[in-house]
Amino acid sequence: MKFRDLAELAWRNLREALLRNSLTTLGVGVGVASLVAMLSLGVGLQEMANQRISRSGLFDAILVAPRTNFRGFGRGPQNNANNGPDLPPAVPVDENARKTLEQLLDVVEVYPEIRFPTEVRYLGVPYSTVVAGVPPSGRTSGSYDGMKGNFFSGPSADETILQIEFAKQLSPQTSSLIGKDLVLRYAERQELPAQGDTNSKASPGADDADSSLSSGFSVVPKEEKLRIVGIVETEPAAGFGGLGRGRVLIPLQVAEKLRVAQANDFRTMLGARPGKITYQSLTVRVKSPSQVKDVEDSIKSMGFETFSLIDATNNLRLLFAVFDLLLGIFGSLALVVASLGIINTLVMAILERRREIGVLKALGATDGDIRKLFFMEAGAMGLLGGFLGVLIGWTIGMGMNFATSIYLRRQALPSITVSSVPWWMVASAISFSIIVSLAAGLYPASRAARLNPVEALRYE
Repeated sequence: MKFRDLAELAWRNLREALLRNSLTTLGVGVGVASLVAMLSLGVGLQEMANQRISRSGLFDAILVAPRTNFRGFGRGPQNNANNGPDLPPAVPVDENARKTLEQLLDVVEVYPEIRFPTEVRYLGVPYSTVVAGVPPSGRTSGSYDGMKGNFFSGPSADETILQIEFAKQLSPQTSSLIGKDLVLRYAERQELPAQGDTNSKASPGADDADSSLSSGFSVVPKEEKLRIVGIVETEPAAGFGGLGRGRVLIPLQVAEKLRVAQANDFRTMLGARPGKITYQSLTVRVKSPSQVKDVEDSIKSMGFETFSLIDATNNLRLLFAVFDLLLGIFGSLALVVASLGIINTLVMAILERRREIGVLKALGATDGDIRKLFFMEAGAMGLLGGFLGVLIGWTIGMGMNFATSIYLRRQALPSITVSSVPWWMVASAISFSIIVSLAAGLYPASRAARLNPVEALRYE
């Protein structure tokens, strides 16, 4: 029997029992819809997490520190023998190292962690707080989405963004703080001239070559006036991996200009080169997470210790894979129930169409033709049910996004997308629906093919 004849017979049979076949197809559609809705929730949450983590700069960043920092602070420099036979000599993380790292291929930004406790004055009243420097890439990190006011107007602007909990300490009406000034009080590091050199005096702007001749540094109290330009709801990470959190955020270039004395300065003062300015760590950002491994290997070969969250992505993917699997299993239960409906519909069709099957066999139809006919009817219900289910599932997903956005807006939070239906999910859902429907038609098709044509013709 030709394929065209089989298709015409299958379509005619589906139309004759329109209500029953429509309900069966609807059952398949509901099963596919539940599967698509649940999987779209898992995919949407995964995409949201990946997007926000990528924007935070965590997965495209590498933390660089001296090897001694990772082996224990305060132990002093280690000789090359302690570094191991396969490791290069440890080198300090200073301004020279920063410039060297900036020259590496695929590196877009290198910046130190600057964070220090201090005091600010607003309307003459002192407040203790923590100040952190924010790199230029902080604008795109997502931490400042929905903030009141604006981001820094420039990398060297004497401006600040306040975390809302600290802003509430300054004024109950936090919006009124925008445009006002506050005074930052801090301890500036000033280099001392080398011992025996009475004619030279290290200036705050001395370069590394001059500062390396210094015998130490002094701490001088200073003040800096800052204009409040924004209030941020959350406490954003001003450094790598959540390091550098602060209540008063300033541009990183301004924080470097202040030359604030930090704990690392007192530790390095006791080292072999007390006048050399070093950093506790540097954050290296690359163009994309796929390039982190190569850049990290290059940095290790230079004598530094590195750390990145690239390995954490595997754990995150594993978590979402298990989550998607569980959602898929629960969503597939409805499709299994729908497959039972297909079996019931086709078995009833066999009982009602025994004479028709007998006539077809008497006219020369083979067992394979009868089997193909019932397979085609089952596949047609699976195909139509798959399209219908995808449409219903997509509608449910859009409804979840709409309801979530309304709820978050009422909570004064930015909208997010919790459900996503990519093209591969549409194709997979329809294919899975057809496969399940064909599997459900195995028993009815085999039963119809085994009918004896003589007995079928005598059936009333």
